[in-house]
Amino acid sequence: MDNNCVKKIMTFKSGQFIFSAKYNVSEVSNLLSNARVLYSVIEGVPLLPQWSTYLEEELIRRSIFSTAAIEGNPLKEEEVGRIINQPEDKEKNNEAKQVIINLKKVYAFIKTIEPSKDAAILTEDFIKKSHRIITTGLNHKNDLPGKYRNHLVKVGDNEHGGVCMPPKCLADVENLMSEFIKWINCKEVMELDSFIRAALAHYHLGLIHPFGDGNGRTVRIVEAMILRSSGIKYVPTMLSNYYYRNVDDYYFAFSNTQKNKNHDVTVFLKFMLEGVIASLNEIKNSIYLRVRLLLLRDYYAFLKDTGLISQRQHDLLSLLLELRKTISLKDLLNTSPYNALYRKVGERSARRDINNLLKYNLLQPVKNNEYELNTKVID
Repeated sequence: MDNNCVKKIMTFKSGQFIFSAKYNVSEVSNLLSNARVLYSVIEGVPLLPQWSTYLEEELIRRSIFSTAAIEGNPLKEEEVGRIINQPEDKEKNNEAKQVIINLKKVYAFIKTIEPSKDAAILTEDFIKKSHRIITTGLNHKNDLPGKYRNHLVKVGDNEHGGVCMPPKCLADVENLMSEFIKWINCKEVMELDSFIRAALAHYHLGLIHPFGDGNGRTVRIVEAMILRSSGIKYVPTMLSNYYYRNVDDYYFAFSNTQKNKNHDVTVFLKFMLEGVIASLNEIKNSIYLRVRLLLLRDYYAFLKDTGLISQRQHDLLSLLLELRKTISLKDLLNTSPYNALYRKVGERSARRDINNLLKYNLLQPVKNNEYELNTKVID
């Protein structure tokens, strides 16, 4: 990487700060190629509008849970889902719930950004507005929503590579934020792949740590904005899930990159790109599963029309396709909604239906006399 992408800034009280886009091309390029190939595969899959909407809403829900959980929010994913789906009321919320409401608002905010070259230009106004949305209504004595801090903070711990001291005073924070914006929008960095540029923004903004609270949530939103404004779908909201699932490696990626004496950011870039690839594989599997389920509906209808399965067996398969649960003979007779199909026929018919569906590999046994759909029967 060209050394023109390295920028050294001397601060007032915090020593020298380095903005760097130096990385090991051979180590990063393979990951970047894999990410781009995977993304082109996903981008080329035609999706029904309702599928695309459902997928995006699901990813945002999971991302809100994950980015909050990284910072210690105690709410479970199911609770987060309920909060997101509730209309906002005027009552005062507890801290944990307010964090989720704020994240819902900031994701709605970046959703308004249309992909374009101009939209990819990062501004201090965007960063401050995102932080203001993220932290409004939260009780952190050293944080002012949308305002840079003017006090010492410590980041990290000994278990994850040690403690570091970000810039120490408001003058240094303001200076570095101004220089950061110039650097991340300079010609050399703008010409880098969007995944690389988003990771660089994430890493360096995290090092500056410009706010009293909410820095982690803010830098992940900035990363998501850069990817989204570059026209990349799904990944912007998936990466927080990867960071949460690999939170120890996430912290180590920061600390180990910061310790590199040659200002080489390969470690963090590799971690982020591995997250991109993992996210894309997960999205690909989700899309392919939905395509498979749609094909299965047609296949079940074909089997019914040709007389290989009965109407009741077809209806049972359709229920299982919708609910995606295991069943037993007892479930068919006693558990809603299956028992509605067998109320008038009894155990003998239920047993016969299971055996016929096993015969055509439409069901497969799991354990304890339970069965599940064989979603790969059409392979």
